[in-house]
Amino acid sequence: MYNIEATVKMKEVMKNYFSGMGNGEKKIAWCTSVGPAELLRSFGFEVYFPENHGALIGATRGSVDFIPVAQMSGFSNQVCSYTTSDIGSFLKKETPLTKHYGLENVPRPDLIVYNTNQCREVQDWFTYYSDFYKCPIAGIHPPRHIYEVTKDEIDLVVKQFKSIIPLCEDASGNKFNLDKFKEVLKLSKDATLLWQKVLRTAKASPAPIGFFNGIIQMGPIVVLRGTQEAKDYYELLLKELEQNVASKIGVLKEEKIRLFWDGMPIWGNIRHMSDFFIQNNTIIAASTYCNSWIFDDFDEENPFESSALAYTKIFINRSEKAKIEFLKHWAEEFRIDGILFHDAKTCFNNSNSRFGMPLIMKNILNIPVMVIEGDLNDMRFYSEGQNISKMETFLEQIETRKMYS
Repeated sequence: MYNIEATVKMKEVMKNYFSGMGNGEKKIAWCTSVGPAELLRSFGFEVYFPENHGALIGATRGSVDFIPVAQMSGFSNQVCSYTTSDIGSFLKKETPLTKHYGLENVPRPDLIVYNTNQCREVQDWFTYYSDFYKCPIAGIHPPRHIYEVTKDEIDLVVKQFKSIIPLCEDASGNKFNLDKFKEVLKLSKDATLLWQKVLRTAKASPAPIGFFNGIIQMGPIVVLRGTQEAKDYYELLLKELEQNVASKIGVLKEEKIRLFWDGMPIWGNIRHMSDFFIQNNTIIAASTYCNSWIFDDFDEENPFESSALAYTKIFINRSEKAKIEFLKHWAEEFRIDGILFHDAKTCFNNSNSRFGMPLIMKNILNIPVMVIEGDLNDMRFYSEGQNISKMETFLEQIETRKMYS
């Protein structure tokens, strides 16, 4: 079985991150996963990401117990299942952080900051906790679903970034330091560019990393952006993967099919899906999800403007036309044979199969596409038998095409 040796170090890094929040030595800021973590870290906050907690709940299959609790308290089963998993966990006073990292509870926030560049739900999700903890909260609301990010959008978001500085000063007890912000942003930039290089090693055949490895390896770039630990880890990981490329060592010994995954992971079925594709000599070589944490526009010399640009131009916040251009580029760069679109029933914002995009991409690229019906956390929306049958047919279709091409 293929193993990435650096994973041992990654587990240590993640354990240290969570343990550090449990010792009470630093002020805690909660932040959305694609929010202004660098600005918060420049004030000395330890930054906690509830979406990461939601993903951990999904991966450990705790959602089956927690989502109904949130629903009984008034949340719809159509609401983002990260939200309902996380709030259900909170109401039930149980968290996988206890088993995995020794934390009795999620860390209590001193400040909560969100960015609606991903979705509207984060505003309601984070406000729920702000009300409970009587904690200051600030939101960044960039223009949504745009094709190009212009100076007008950047100026608007910069103004919102700067407006949260007084709250950060009050909650942290520290004054804003521009040089510190630049320093943190430079570390974040270095780490995110290393992460980009990590993902690009999958252009090789056999690929030394795929989607199912990537969603594990992305932990530090999500929760530790702006730290030396994240940069150091991705230097270590990249070195290993580049050595594997040179030695022609990959996830698969025989790589027959290369796919692209659009949308959220199905966290509760990761292992089964990974095994299925390995058994069928298929690598998911690239994804929109793992690419969501590449912020190559960061520029420490223009920290506010470049942060506003990077966090506003992310894939999920773009127009259909822009998304099609992204997908075309990635499919060509990674030599993709087919695209899997995950229609996550509680994640409207990151499901791109509902307005004809699969057919558009099929026609543009002349490759097969398939829609998987499921969800990020709520496994009641996922039928394993039905989807496995569909995927088997999909792979057979691709193999037949390759045979006669």
